[in-house]
Amino acid sequence: MEIRGIERKLLYELKSLKVAELEQLSKALNEDIASVMRASKELENKGLVKLHEEWKRVITTTEKGRKALEEGFPEKLLVLGILKSETNELEKILNLVGREANIALGWAIRRGWVKIEERNGKKTVALSVEDPRKLLDEETEEEKLLKFVSKSEEVSLDDIKSKTSETALNNLRLRGLISEYKKRIWYVEITEEGQKLVERGIPESEKGLSEITPHVIKSGVWKKIGFKKYKVEASGPKIYPGKRHPLREIIDKIRRIFLEMGFKEARGPIVESSFWCFDALFQPQDHPARELADTFYLKGLESKLPERDLVEKVKKTHENGWITGSRGWRYEWKEEIAKKSVLRTHTTAVSARYLQKVSPPSKVFSIGKVYRNEKTDWRRLHEFFQVEGIVVDEEATFRDLLGYLSTFFRKLGFEKIRFRPAYFPYTEISVEPEVYVEERDTWLELGGAGIFRPEVTEPFGIDCPVLAWGLGLERPIMLILGMRDIRDFYKNDLNWIRELPYRILRGV
Repeated sequence: MEIRGIERKLLYELKSLKVAELEQLSKALNEDIASVMRASKELENKGLVKLHEEWKRVITTTEKGRKALEEGFPEKLLVLGILKSETNELEKILNLVGREANIALGWAIRRGWVKIEERNGKKTVALSVEDPRKLLDEETEEEKLLKFVSKSEEVSLDDIKSKTSETALNNLRLRGLISEYKKRIWYVEITEEGQKLVERGIPESEKGLSEITPHVIKSGVWKKIGFKKYKVEASGPKIYPGKRHPLREIIDKIRRIFLEMGFKEARGPIVESSFWCFDALFQPQDHPARELADTFYLKGLESKLPERDLVEKVKKTHENGWITGSRGWRYEWKEEIAKKSVLRTHTTAVSARYLQKVSPPSKVFSIGKVYRNEKTDWRRLHEFFQVEGIVVDEEATFRDLLGYLSTFFRKLGFEKIRFRPAYFPYTEISVEPEVYVEERDTWLELGGAGIFRPEVTEPFGIDCPVLAWGLGLERPIMLILGMRDIRDFYKNDLNWIRELPYRILRGV
């Protein structure tokens, strides 16, 4: 077994320490962390050390905290200003302190250092401590803690808690004077076999160059010394290159799928009128989906309706069917309800807007965030991505709709696909596409689809079939990535993003 230079030094360092942090070893050996990690990995492969990690919460001083140490805490500057000032008027005192005057006043009152009084219609400020000079000379617990933290680049939260009170720590957090985050700490521990080897004495390693550099080549030194043998099977250090969020990666893949199928992308506003979100889609104004329990309404914000002619046609379609051949919903349609602003509940509103300017044949898709007032659980969120598509074509049939959806899901990697009859206010025939999930031995519904009813298309002057679908994205992406909880997408777990194999995303 060959033990090379840095590996030898590392083992001898661990002989007495037994276990040490990677950064500690880097400083002791005067080697960069990457080199020490590489040597540790090599020794781990040889069974001489063990590598393990822990996540610790660490504290560091913020720029605001460093400024407070240099210039003084604002509340102490306020006390100093009161002592120096010839007036006790609150406004004039605060002007002396500067832009952090309100912060200073708040903390000075909270600490019981000052009090505000009103005299002759003017607010005054006065000190409420017996010896303000002593107060300025003595350090508060927060000042002591901030100084302690500032002496190092970062300090373990456990070390801090043993030296101060929770109140002081929370005050510094609240004021933004310290920053707290999780840090991964690597530990290297010598094994029993490694300990025995060190005690016996590690034989000298094979002589030779371990790397090729321009100097090695130009000088010709490699001809005299030669190179050490290189173990191609040895594992190197983990490298985490820049990687986009898995959700964004697969959304872009979905975008490419539709573009490859000849679709054009459309976009629309997130804050939408009830007209485009519901009325234009022939959803009655008393439909349960419009209630507060399902839809987020924006208080005090009224949306503008489109041109009068389209509004009148939609109104008549709701009330009596207009020229569509149906009897409508038989109620009095109200403009004030159609003007209500909502966070769009589906991207079908984008498709509805596009019907104003479409001419057959045409294929359009959109991808965007939608919002539903639903109970959050492992498969539902208040906000999620949805992909919407329409095909406007005189020759389009229900069979074509199933073909488009089957092709889309197969390109995403799902083999077992089926369609279940469904009901939606704005399509007829209507279906819900489902895919089979092997791990759970169940079928999972992924959205809704159908052919727009004449009550949707006729007001726009479209008299040919319009295929339409709306599909939630997080659910199929969950299945692709092997996830069990939809909420994991939004936990901002950097470690999960780093460790997720990129081939899973690219292979979608």
